[in-house]
Amino acid sequence: MQQKIKNMESKGLGDTIAKITKATGIDKVVDAIVEECGCKERQEKLNKMFPYKTNTRFKNNNGKFK
Repeated sequence: MQQKIKNMESKGLGDTIAKITKATGIDKVVDAIVEECGCKERQEKLNKMFPYKTNTRFKNNNGKFK
């Protein structure tokens, strides 16, 4: 969970949960208790299970909003 996720656009529920746990400091507590919690794998799985729809109609070729 050490990646910079503050400015990253959420692809799904997993990204949103990762942002919340980082903002509240829960990720630091978990890292102090266990070496590997499986957070990254869980984040990816939740993103696949609950993806956010993206509206490409308002985006340019770089993926940024116009």
